[in-house]
Amino acid sequence: MKRLVGTQEIIVKQLVEERLTNQVNQKTVDTAVAEIIANVRKKGDDALFAYSQQFDKMTLTSLEIGQEQIAKAFDEIDSTVLLALKNAKINIETYHRQQLETGFEDKPSEGVIRGQLVRPLSRVGVYVPGGTAAYPSSVLMNVLPAKIAGVKEVIMITPPQEHFNPAILVAASLSGVDKIFQIGGAQGIAALAYGTQTIPKVDKITGPGNIYVATAKKQVFGLVGIDMIAGPSEIGIIADDSANARFVAADLLSQAEHDVLARTILVTNSKRLADEVEKELAYQLERLPRKDIAQKALNNHGCIIIAETVEEMFALMNEVAPEHLEVALDEPYAYLDLIENAGSIFLGHYTSEPIGDYYAGTNHILPTSGTARFYSALGVHDFVKRMQYIQYNKPAVAKASTDIMTLAYAEGLSAHARAIEIRQEGEKS
Repeated sequence: MKRLVGTQEIIVKQLVEERLTNQVNQKTVDTAVAEIIANVRKKGDDALFAYSQQFDKMTLTSLEIGQEQIAKAFDEIDSTVLLALKNAKINIETYHRQQLETGFEDKPSEGVIRGQLVRPLSRVGVYVPGGTAAYPSSVLMNVLPAKIAGVKEVIMITPPQEHFNPAILVAASLSGVDKIFQIGGAQGIAALAYGTQTIPKVDKITGPGNIYVATAKKQVFGLVGIDMIAGPSEIGIIADDSANARFVAADLLSQAEHDVLARTILVTNSKRLADEVEKELAYQLERLPRKDIAQKALNNHGCIIIAETVEEMFALMNEVAPEHLEVALDEPYAYLDLIENAGSIFLGHYTSEPIGDYYAGTNHILPTSGTARFYSALGVHDFVKRMQYIQYNKPAVAKASTDIMTLAYAEGLSAHARAIEIRQEGEKS
């Protein structure tokens, strides 16, 4: 991992520039994805079968995964994995149920009623990566909040496989997925957005994917809702002399092994800790099955920053706005008020990031690439919509009419003013 030095402004600039170098040739991807979406929109299922052959080398005769295949997955899954999924489900449900919203209504004056309704979306599509990036935990994280919100139908898509990871299908069943289709990539996103002969059109699409999936979500946004445009995974760790170098190194590697583009950032006011973490990284790397991936991520997108004070560490990390933020300090709760931007926060020396990834119940679908400045973790709130309502009786309209007409005329919208004025003239035959 490289060390960044200089003022906070210089370091943040370096980090932003480094993020930009993570980007592929987006223009090329945009063009390819637009062509795929147009083809799926025109040819429907035929295009999906053709793309499965082209990209996945799979000749499909059916897109839907039936109950027989799901039942087989329950027979194949390791019993300890099944138990872990069930325990994680309980934690995710108990956490996310606390996010449920209720509407409200008030009567601020005589003859006036105002309120807000909270309604679930009708149908949601969840994208689940396949192959080496098959994450059953992501199925739970996407689907359970939707079900808690009251979404009537959840459609899951995942790339076709010769043999599906049984944990993926089991997680889908445990979380209440209504239908599963074996289709991936930009073509799968297009199918969810526009609908085909087999796959129904949805109201919103959630779930992580590669650059083609992310670009497709971006291009169909507006026709459907999306959760967020996710980039490479990242972790930021704030640590002082009280931190355990072995723990810190292990947590940095837990993100580095995801992807060669994964970002790992340690901010500390202890040079001793920084030195020991570097030694631990070298030692632990040699024992990782995904050593090559983690090594490239650390070399190209990892850094250690030495700060002067604890306040400076938090100020710098707020500028970074990391996806995962670990606070490896004694008494971490005392510093919560200093945190402004982070996708998910992990407090204390023993709360490693994987606890949130798999088990605690907090969501692991998180904003990346600095978007934690304005995005939040996926939650129940992502699967509802809020509708306002108002009612004014005749005397209430009369009381407010002068103000309303004054504002309408000030904006040059006389028909707006007339819609109020005509009600003051009384009903005419």
